Amino acid sequence: MFKVELEAIFNRVGEQLTLDRETTFGETPVHIHGVIRNTAGVVYSDATIETELHTVCDRCACDVVRPLKVPFVHTFVPEVQNEDTDDYIVLPDLVLDLDALAEEDVVLNLPSKVLCKEDCKGLCPQCGKNLNDGPCDCKEPVDPRLAGLLDLLN
Repeated sequence: MFKVELEAIFNRVGEQLTLDRETTFGETPVHIHGVIRNTAGVVYSDATIETELHTVCDRCACDVVRPLKVPFVHTFVPEVQNEDTDDYIVLPDLVLDLDALAEEDVVLNLPSKVLCKEDCKGLCPQCGKNLNDGPCDCKEPVDPRLAGLLDLLN
């Protein structure tokens, strides 16, 4: 948990804070870099989170490691009139928990589907062989509704 005091930035137009933080989420290294600045009384972050995504392919279950860049762009306010908005990060004490917000951004920006390669062939539904390594020896299953017709051909 890394807390960033933003009171000085909220109190002075033109003030900015450079972000350059190395941390970890679990065992994965994370780099957060950019700025938090006050422009015309609006405090916002313009930064990037860089890490690696360690997961498995959704088709063949092989291990996949991919670089992941997530924008860390937020507008911060000390209070809001309308509680139903997600447009702002409310900081009543003017302290930002940088690591927690960055981790939330990474989780929300994870891809819904990850493939080891664009043309991944997946696993054989009968024997489970990885079809990227070559074809399996399984015979194509016959639809039981058409099995009688196959008997006629044989």
